Amino acid sequence: MHTMDTLTEAPAGARSSPAAARNTGPILEVLKAHLPGRGPVLEVASGTGQHAVAFAAALPGLDWTPSDPSADARASIDAWAAELKPSNLAPALALDVLDFGSWPAGPFQAVVCINMIHISPWAATDAVMALAGQTLAPGGLLALYGPFREPDVPLAPSNGAFDDSLKSRDADWGLRDRDAVVAAAKLQGLALTRRIEMPANNIMLLFRRV
Repeated sequence: MHTMDTLTEAPAGARSSPAAARNTGPILEVLKAHLPGRGPVLEVASGTGQHAVAFAAALPGLDWTPSDPSADARASIDAWAAELKPSNLAPALALDVLDFGSWPAGPFQAVVCINMIHISPWAATDAVMALAGQTLAPGGLLALYGPFREPDVPLAPSNGAFDDSLKSRDADWGLRDRDAVVAAAKLQGLALTRRIEMPANNIMLLFRRV
């Protein structure tokens, strides 16, 4: 069995993201500390699949279900899975958070969403919160990772430039205001329990279903 550490290039049919390669380790450390030892986990917008295969391999007690609305992304996820073969990784779901009919039934012990809400319209943030509120078991965890605007934290120049770049690509994209995200979560019965600083001016926001 291969591990992410032994692979120098993506397997055939898989895509590779340098950012995912860099942030997998720090995100995994947070997930290890806050996820339960066992149970089903849903990852929203899994992208290349690098996170999904690494997290599933490192957390063998969890049943990890990746998802993405893009057929190309799902093909990449499945290619990584075929190469690394974590036994607790399910096939990628065709989940589009804006299509309620594509939502899985749950319940899940956790929902994980990495680097999505700033490259989607605000309606997608609301939908992630509704999805978590509907499918998480009581006490279940929603973990969000990415860059945010925070009223009590100066915006890093790199994040400001990134925000400008996102908005130039799509006016509905951009860094989300942390407090607006927290308010949207609260409407769905999710309470913010922890804010964790991460490398490269990112943060993780952890919510629990109450």
